[in-house]
Amino acid sequence: MILTEPTSSQRTPGRAAAVTARVCTGLVTVFLLFVAFAKLTAMPMMVDTTVHKMGFPPESMPVTGAVLVISLVLYLWRRTEILGAILLTAVVGGAVAVHMRISAPLVPDFAVVVGFGALVWLPLYLRNDLVRRMVHAGR
Repeated sequence: MILTEPTSSQRTPGRAAAVTARVCTGLVTVFLLFVAFAKLTAMPMMVDTTVHKMGFPPESMPVTGAVLVISLVLYLWRRTEILGAILLTAVVGGAVAVHMRISAPLVPDFAVVVGFGALVWLPLYLRNDLVRRMVHAGR
């Protein structure tokens, strides 16, 4: 199955889907901006979590903060939203691996991280026909 750009005859998302997509995108944006800011400014709470609990060197914080900002910008720009979502999914995968390494509890740690990953893709599914067709291609 070849996935192409949607034609005008294909269904566009309704008002409820569009509002849901905007709200989810807003939640993702606010959360990632907070985490990126906390890493870039070395907030004590973030230093404690990243360095002391997770075992990363302090020098890694600005790098991960920058990766988050770049991924978020790509995610928010319509032409590169899928690439941004893929990069954010990689970040979520890394977070899952780190939580496994430190033996974090399944609930709430893993549930929050995996739920966030789903929240990244939900707006794209609701507003992007290409993403919807990719999901349905596996059926």
